[in-house]
Amino acid sequence: MGVNNSQLNKERKPFQQETPGHMEMLNYGLGFFGIILIWTMVGTFLTFYYTDFAGISAGVVGTLMLVARLLDGITDIGMGSVVDRTKTKHGRARPWILWMGLPFAISGILLFAVPDISMTGKIIYAYVTYIFLILTYTAISIPYKTLLGLMTQDQKGRSMINIYTGVFTMLSTILVMTLAEPIASAIGGSFGWTAVSIGIASIIIITCATSFRSTKERVDVVTDKPKERVPFKTEFKALLTNKYWVIITIYCVIAYTLNALLSGAGIYYATYVLGNSSYFSLFALTLFVPTIICFFFVGKLVGKYGKRNIALYVSLVAIIGPLVKLIDPTNLTIYLLGNVIQGFGLIPIITFLYAMINDTTEYGQWKSGFRTAGLVNSAASFGMKVGTGIGGALIGWLLAFGGYVGSLAEQAASASQMIMVLNIHLPLLLTVLQAILLWMYKLDKQYPTILAELQQKA
Repeated sequence: MGVNNSQLNKERKPFQQETPGHMEMLNYGLGFFGIILIWTMVGTFLTFYYTDFAGISAGVVGTLMLVARLLDGITDIGMGSVVDRTKTKHGRARPWILWMGLPFAISGILLFAVPDISMTGKIIYAYVTYIFLILTYTAISIPYKTLLGLMTQDQKGRSMINIYTGVFTMLSTILVMTLAEPIASAIGGSFGWTAVSIGIASIIIITCATSFRSTKERVDVVTDKPKERVPFKTEFKALLTNKYWVIITIYCVIAYTLNALLSGAGIYYATYVLGNSSYFSLFALTLFVPTIICFFFVGKLVGKYGKRNIALYVSLVAIIGPLVKLIDPTNLTIYLLGNVIQGFGLIPIITFLYAMINDTTEYGQWKSGFRTAGLVNSAASFGMKVGTGIGGALIGWLLAFGGYVGSLAEQAASASQMIMVLNIHLPLLLTVLQAILLWMYKLDKQYPTILAELQQKA
């Protein structure tokens, strides 16, 4: 019996350590391209669309963002458990990408199509359609992130897949942040934003179908005995004892709060502090300069120094960005220079954050004795949703506190001050917190030993 187990382990190890080919990595990243198009559209322009086109007050929008995202975060945990229990001929995670592509695409269109009805009707419509979006996003994004951990257990392979994903994430984000507003303005009025969302929806349907057909689940495919069903309560309790998952989840909250501020509040800064909404396209481009340069050699750097060390170093550099902006907040050149420096903080989020999250799956399995890849990803996604919700809520609430009135040509001094707080002061604080959390995350050194022990026990 011992001989058979040994032979099984030998057979299983190379299979689970197999790294997907570059074309498979490319197609995985392509699927994320479509998902991020909608997500960036929502995170960057939805608040602006609500306040300046639908006519909904900033305070109401802020509350909507937080309430909906908290609900979304709770559903993340449940979706992770569903993925872990899904069993089809296509695997655990892949089928959801196919099933949810169309509903997710439709939800993005509905968001930017607020009808011309009473204010109460508009608010109800906004809540219903926004909750529909985040539910469909949960049902497609949790399986998608989980698929990364199911494609391979090789740490370098996961990093490379994440880098491919990062290329498409950055590309889709730049496209939306630089082209959506000019296209919507050229078409004109509220329908301009509806038309942009229709174009994005068409892309998501194609990319999700392509990703489904072109990827493969490898981890947990070979088993020598039926897997015992672990109660959700036990899984969740074990998750809370996974210290590296706790750290990376808090990091997700901070990072996505920061992202929400940099993207969602930037359009207000360009319009009302610098006096030209078209400057927002420059904000997006300069913010991604470090990531664009980094893509040419990030794979080698990660292989040499590790994901955590690279993430920590670039986060320390990013702290300088807001400080540069404070030299003269009304000077476009200085602001763009600060943006470039601050952009270093986006490198880990775009290139290998999901790989770091999935690495905590093996740590949790090593510590508790059972694997919950879906729950790990859904719980970390909960942190992302909460962070995005907090960022969106802060934008709405602080604008309302400053007396912001949508579509006014010139805002009150207090409103302009709140816009500066959202774009400079709060991002500075959050960037410092990011660096502290990354300093506490030290899983990279332990991972090879943990994986080796897990394979011996398999």
